Order: sequence, then C-alpha cells, then structure tokens
Amino acid sequence: MHMDAVDLRQFYFRTPLGRVAQHALQQALRALWPNVRGQSLAGYGFAAPLLRPFAEEAARTLCLMPAQQGAFHWPVDAPNRSVLVEERNWPVQPGFFDRIIVAHGLETSDRPGALLEEVNRCLAPGGRAIFIAPNRAGLWARRDATPFGHGRPYSLGQLERLLQEHGLEPERHAAALYALPSHRSFWLKLAKLMEATGRRLDAQPLAGVILVETTKLAFAAPRSGARARSPLAVLEGL
Repeated sequence: MHMDAVDLRQFYFRTPLGRVAQHALQQALRALWPNVRGQSLAGYGFAAPLLRPFAEEAARTLCLMPAQQGAFHWPVDAPNRSVLVEERNWPVQPGFFDRIIVAHGLETSDRPGALLEEVNRCLAPGGRAIFIAPNRAGLWARRDATPFGHGRPYSLGQLERLLQEHGLEPERHAAALYALPSHRSFWLKLAKLMEATGRRLDAQPLAGVILVETTKLAFAAPRSGARARSPLAVLEGL
C-alpha cells in the first residue's frame, strides 16, 4: 500500500533525516546519470525530492504520483509538472520518456509486475530507468519511522530478477543511505561522514537502499490489464 503524499512530503522536506536521505539519493542518482540534457524524464512514486537537479537540464520533466498516494503541486516555485496517475495506466503514449526514476513506487505496489510493464511501455527504445528500493538487509527497511520501512524490501538479486522478468535489463547498480535511520542529532551530525565512508568502502550490504539502472529490452513481457485510451488533458502540449 502506498504511503500518503502528505507524510512523504513531511519526511523529505521538513525533517533533518529526510534532508539527509534526499541529499544521499540525489548524489547516488547523479553518479549514475551525470547528464540528462535534452532527455525526456519522469519520476514515478514519490520522486519529487530527487528530480530538482535533473529538471534544470532535461528537455521535459514530469512527476507522476500514484492515485493511492495523492499528489501536490511540483515544483512549488514554478508551473506545475506533477500528474496524478493510475499505477498501471500512465496518461502518455508508448515510448514517451527517455529516462524514468521510480522511488517509493515499486515496494509499495500491490502489483509490481503490472507497474514494471507500464514503465517498459512508457520508455523509448533503448530508454533507461532507475529503480530505488529498500535494501532487505539494511537498517532503514526495519524502521517504519521512515518511508523506507514501508512496503516490500528487496535484495539486489530479487530486484534484478524481477526487473528482467518484465523486459528491463539491469546494467549497473549502486547503493545509498549508509547513515543510521535516526532522528537524533548525534547521528545526524555523522550522516555525511557515514555516507562518504560507505561509498568509499563499497559497503552495499549495509546500505538503506539499492538502486538498479536498467535498459529497455527489444522484446518485453506481454502486457495485461486495462489501458488508458488517451493522455490526460494536463499533458497536452508538453
């Protein structure tokens, strides 16, 4: 079950631990995608805290939020680029996006396979997607005081197999959130050091989340279920 957008926004934008998580995830994503200039980019789930650095250079950026989660205006200081969507029926034509980031979307999905089929449908040929999921072995997945303690955590092997089954070929993987999932000031002060140390030692089994970059395979798994007939009016002209 998806978390409420209000709770997710509260964590990322209004708590020190949320800002630590936001910064660490942005760094990990940038290491995988240093340049998205001229690309069409989407974030699905609750990717708003992670999209800002990319939005400044991508040709088009949309923030797709699941209907069960709720949505809000994003970015707060510019015209809205946030769209409320059904998990299995995004209101875009096939191949609409060059890049997709899925955060707080896969682990909380009731039908992860159907979601992955939709990601595949919406990716352009050769398009890339990054999936961020709680690490089954990490501490963050064991604490429901953060969004990473909700839903279904994955090991790297489990996540890669699931992606392959739905036409998404894993190319690279990374990890983030080596800091402890604690709101205490002592641990917050050590967060940057712990994050840097974890990356330097490549201590991925200890990380709070895993990131897997995939490319769209030429032959995807067959799709099932209902389809949206046409894009929503909010996307016209984008």
